[in-house]
Amino acid sequence: MLAFFDRDSLTSDLVLMAIFTVAILTMPFWLEPIGAAYPDLMQKFAIFGIFATGFNILFGLTGYLSFGHAAFLGVGSYTAVWSFKLLGMNPIPAVILAIVAAAIFSLAIGFLSLRRSGIYFSILTLAFAQMSYNLAYSVLTPITNGETGLRVLRSDPRIFDGNGSETGPLIANLFGIDLTGMAGFYFCAVLLIIVSWLAIMIFRSPFGLMLKAVKTNQNRMGYTGLNTRPYALAAFIISGMYAGLAGALLCITDPLAGAERMQWTASGEVVLMTILGGAGTLMGPMLGAALIKYFENIFSSFNDRTLEHVFSSLPESVREPVISVAGLFVGEGWQLTLGLMFMIVVIFLPGGIIEGLRRLARLGGNRQSDSPEAASAPPADQPQAAR
Repeated sequence: MLAFFDRDSLTSDLVLMAIFTVAILTMPFWLEPIGAAYPDLMQKFAIFGIFATGFNILFGLTGYLSFGHAAFLGVGSYTAVWSFKLLGMNPIPAVILAIVAAAIFSLAIGFLSLRRSGIYFSILTLAFAQMSYNLAYSVLTPITNGETGLRVLRSDPRIFDGNGSETGPLIANLFGIDLTGMAGFYFCAVLLIIVSWLAIMIFRSPFGLMLKAVKTNQNRMGYTGLNTRPYALAAFIISGMYAGLAGALLCITDPLAGAERMQWTASGEVVLMTILGGAGTLMGPMLGAALIKYFENIFSSFNDRTLEHVFSSLPESVREPVISVAGLFVGEGWQLTLGLMFMIVVIFLPGGIIEGLRRLARLGGNRQSDSPEAASAPPADQPQAAR
């Protein structure tokens, strides 16, 4: 695949991945000042970053809006737990089997749903997701354990690591390393880096360019005699595989799978992540996922005592009204803040937060070019006068 890239593009992608890799692996250090350096929260950043990156391959490149990706997340979770129950607590087989199961399931749903486009495609995927949720919640109870959820028990066979031979919690174990705490985070972080590089390769490849053409004008491509459905189906399957991987990682950090992961709200959440960060961009969906999970886990814990500490420098006559108003947007009101942020981004920054960052970068570049030093500097091809 590298043969299709020019040297400059490949170099820029390698630099981007190097910066991204360093940023991910050093998250415990630079997240500390904002109170987000908890292993469990950083695991969520990585897992839902994978989920949103996969969804972006479908929605960001082809324009097909799916409201059924939670089904693939749930399939990955259930498959991973069954792998733990039958094979053992090694996460490698669980991840592989979850990706394969999600690929097969997404192939079936995509084959049927992609017969339609636009809003009809979205409604079909939503219907399949709700059907999957109801099946997991009630009909397929012997496989999913219904509303209680599927979990690993000591009585399970676990062929490769023994049955009932240990004490303590049953947790994922990678060749003797328990994937809890920071070990669990770095396991998810490494997979995030790998799938992000694969996403970049897809974006830059001829296949990715074809997907962008599908989004730009699918009808025109049809008039030329090109069948676009196989390309859209391939993107749908790849996106589903990313979702299956994310579902498996959720069970690796907590070996429990429940039907609630297949609800339509989980599909809506990944849509918000992608649009908020920037659909069709490489890093935007991961940024959107991290922002939403930060609001959900940290911003939601803010209370009046936190606000009093933040606004302690204000006069008392001003501090009380400010805390009363700000209290509406934190704690239980964190969703109101997130909703307002989402509205502002959609209205003023259709390209998401990434577009806002690009505008700031261009603004900084324009100010630098308009500075007196830049105005007085001679052109590059004009030599300076000898002193």
